[in-house]
Amino acid sequence: MLRRRHKKPDALQGTLDLLVLRTLRRGPHHGYGIAADIQSISDDILRVEEGSLYPALHRMEHLGWITAEWQTTANNRRARLYKLTRAGQKRLDEERAKWDQLTKAVGKVLRFA
Repeated sequence: MLRRRHKKPDALQGTLDLLVLRTLRRGPHHGYGIAADIQSISDDILRVEEGSLYPALHRMEHLGWITAEWQTTANNRRARLYKLTRAGQKRLDEERAKWDQLTKAVGKVLRFA
């Protein structure tokens, strides 16, 4: 008999949400700027590819965690500017608490196992 596996939420997707929401907490940003900030702040360890970032931004916009509007950038290009909403701030707080709990648990295992 074959067992069906229940699909668990992708931990990386949750981490990407956390990183994007935290970046937007600093202020509105366009997609490229979000990716560049994450890469820069992480000392080039974390790189967010377009193929992951833009679907995540669209999903978060659909969920009401962020808003987006078209604006013209300093170099005269049109770009969508993303902004954190109150619902997004609430989600960020929830995800940050989960992240803190997870990293604390992993730290314990690494010290004592």
